[in-house]
Amino acid sequence: MSTFSYGGQYLSRKGQEHLYLYPALNSVGGDSGFGDGDTSYARSQIPKERETMKISPRTSDDDDELPPYGVRPSKRRTTNLQTMMHILKGNIGTGILAMPNAFMHSGIYVGLITLPIFAFLCTHCMHILTRSNRLLNRRIGCGMLDYQDVMEHCLTIGPKPIRKYSRLAGRMVNVFLLITQFGFCCVYSLFVAENLSKFMLETQGSNFEFSTKTYLAMLLPFFILLSFIRSLKHLAIASSLANFLQTIGLFIVMFNLVQDLPPTSTVKPWGSIRTFPLYMGTAIYAFEGIALILPLQKEMNEPESLGGKIGVLNASMTIVACMNTAIGFYGYLKFGDSVAGSITLNLPSEPLYQYCKLMFACAILLSYSIQYYVPFHIIWTCILNKYQLKERVTRPTRLSLEFTLRTILVVMTIALAALVPRIDLFIPLVGALSSSCLALIFPPLIDICVRWEEETSYKRWVWLFTKNVFIFLVGVFGFTAGSYASIENIIDQFSHN
Repeated sequence: MSTFSYGGQYLSRKGQEHLYLYPALNSVGGDSGFGDGDTSYARSQIPKERETMKISPRTSDDDDELPPYGVRPSKRRTTNLQTMMHILKGNIGTGILAMPNAFMHSGIYVGLITLPIFAFLCTHCMHILTRSNRLLNRRIGCGMLDYQDVMEHCLTIGPKPIRKYSRLAGRMVNVFLLITQFGFCCVYSLFVAENLSKFMLETQGSNFEFSTKTYLAMLLPFFILLSFIRSLKHLAIASSLANFLQTIGLFIVMFNLVQDLPPTSTVKPWGSIRTFPLYMGTAIYAFEGIALILPLQKEMNEPESLGGKIGVLNASMTIVACMNTAIGFYGYLKFGDSVAGSITLNLPSEPLYQYCKLMFACAILLSYSIQYYVPFHIIWTCILNKYQLKERVTRPTRLSLEFTLRTILVVMTIALAALVPRIDLFIPLVGALSSSCLALIFPPLIDICVRWEEETSYKRWVWLFTKNVFIFLVGVFGFTAGSYASIENIIDQFSHN
């Protein structure tokens, strides 16, 4: 982590108002080096004068004049192809395997039409985040930030009545990031347990016919051991192996889905309004990689190539959208209303498909530690700073506390997964409750705040405001209706058991 402090300097530009350059954080990306908490969590200290400071008006044509992307540490950067692979990995996981179940809730044609729309909205919000980061860098010299810092800083230059809530807004983003990542951990553990259970039942017979909760308990030591990995270098090895297994698995799944397809008249063309929020929660879950975008851009050798109509982001998300749509469409068409929470559970009991289940189980098991890494270090770094553990306790004691916390958090995620031991019930809940906020609710608010002082035409401002309000309302609908429908579905399922 690098903190670029500009002290209390002022910048004068060709007769414009002076801009206060307060200390700002260029927070961590994928290589935070948090191992022992050796990197302090330096949040930007926004001056009290922020309520009255004047920001130079911007015009909508200034985007072409944006400066280079801040200071970069002298280390090896990622290429455009590597960044694309990271975006694909961040958006292709358990969500894509749940898309056939989502199409069951929406109907095959409704899903086919609306899924690309959700992909477009989520991708557009990713562009909003990267653009807002650049504008903040230009206007207040804050360097390159992460999601929560962009949210915090944008409020400081937005409408005056909400500026005092900037720090609270940044913390809210952090809270939803924690909920999302721990939700992913719960989904991943359920996925591994369900697929391993299916594999053992098909290969070993009824002697291994245990419940999902039993398999979660059996797998708990492995999840704990994976959570003990503190080196990103070792996590990268696990990620590479997981990518390899997932890629092979997806080819096998798609090979099965396109064979012996029934006519589309055998499935529902559209679902009910009552189940549509469940589909929406899963769809947003599948495209919720927005928290990765700024850290990935910060590590790029050519960060400006991420945006643009044919940039890395659009190319990556187009591939993600096509894959999700294909798996969802063909999966639901082939298995109809009997489709499971993960399409792998519907694969035949043949050796090729049995080992496909095992490959996916191993891949997601390895990916658990990667998803767990982010929320743990947010919590651990806050604890280190709040209680000043680096100064007060010795390194062995600090390590003991760290591993204890790692164990407790893993047990909590597994226990939460055991409360709702079905992946088709958990994914829509995570997507609606947290992913909708990060992907669709926060970005429009950020866009309005960053553009608040811009000098632009009335028609353009009306368009920007209308567009952002529409995306915001879609996100609010997904949050409220999706959460309600998911909780109601969980209650209904358990009441009938």
